[in-house]
Amino acid sequence: QLQLVESGGGLVQPGGSLRLSCAASGFTFHYYAIGWFRQAPGKEREGVSCISGSGGSTNYADSVKGRFTISRDNAKNTVYLQMNSLKSEDTAVYYCAADRRPVGATMTLGEYDFWGQGTQVTVSS
Repeated sequence: QLQLVESGGGLVQPGGSLRLSCAASGFTFHYYAIGWFRQAPGKEREGVSCISGSGGSTNYADSVKGRFTISRDNAKNTVYLQMNSLKSEDTAVYYCAADRRPVGATMTLGEYDFWGQGTQVTVSS
């Protein structure tokens, strides 16, 4: 059974940090690029960051560049999103998703094959 499970969300003050995890099971993990997306209330889901199957290629939305870092541990079938200097506008449900591709990674939502259920991140004082 193909599965992605996000964890690590929560409530944090502006300027704080969180690390999200995306644990995968049921498929050959390194064959898949993994993306992080987020959806705030009343807004469309948007791409945050993505990483290739090997981990050698990453991409970030302009809004998070320099603050967020994506990484993966293929031995643990897990992708991480380290989020620093959090802002109120980062408040959203964060989802990870898997895209089978031989190289590279994209933040195009329609390219992703399956999704996790999401984890809530709330940035507020």
